[in-house]
Amino acid sequence: MRTLVVVPCGAKKIWSEQPSLGAVRAAEAYVGVPFRVNRAYAEVVGDAWVILSAKYGFLAPDDLLEGPYEVTFKRKKTNPVAVETLRRQVVERDLALFDRVIGLGGVEYRAALTEAFRDHAEVTFPFAGLALGYSLQATKAATAAEQRSPW
Repeated sequence: MRTLVVVPCGAKKIWSEQPSLGAVRAAEAYVGVPFRVNRAYAEVVGDAWVILSAKYGFLAPDDLLEGPYEVTFKRKKTNPVAVETLRRQVVERDLALFDRVIGLGGVEYRAALTEAFRDHAEVTFPFAGLALGYSLQATKAATAAEQRSPW
């Protein structure tokens, strides 16, 4: 069974620290603690991982991004990517080939993921319902447990 982990993008981006920086890999664009914790989990739990960007949709870690930008699923006026686009990307990016999808992130990301994979896979959200601090603690603990696991 192949597992895909979907990591939410983050509000804090590298261009806030280095404004003159040009295009960067998606994996390096988001520099906040939540993204780094979720990325570490994705790298040890999944067979593959992608980023769900409110601006671009599903991104492979090596996709190049131009910045800065501020788009979020939390505020519709920022014009986040449409669910129809996400559903199309699931097929175009071969994400529908995964047997299991683990989603991370808040309510808005969970809603977008559930709709995006509706016809392809059930998405599980192991840390849903936890406040951010508790979610990060649980994610770190799960990452550490997986790293210690002999399987």
